[in-house]
Amino acid sequence: MPSNLEVLQAEVLRLSPADRARLLDRLVASPDVDASVEAARDVIADQREQELTSSTLEAVPLEVAVARLEARFPG
Repeated sequence: MPSNLEVLQAEVLRLSPADRARLLDRLVASPDVDASVEAARDVIADQREQELTSSTLEAVPLEVAVARLEARFPG
């Protein structure tokens, strides 16, 4: 017997691509997020953007960042 998730997934996959995209946008935006945590993330993101713009901070290529993370957190 299929689970509720499997039934829902089958129904969603029958939607048009545009409707699936709208649904995805709503789902991504839906998690309950603590406003103070969101505000802190915004402050950090703004700070990083300013550092990159002013060349205070140097960007790292994605491949390098991933390699560093994999080395730090193996497995």
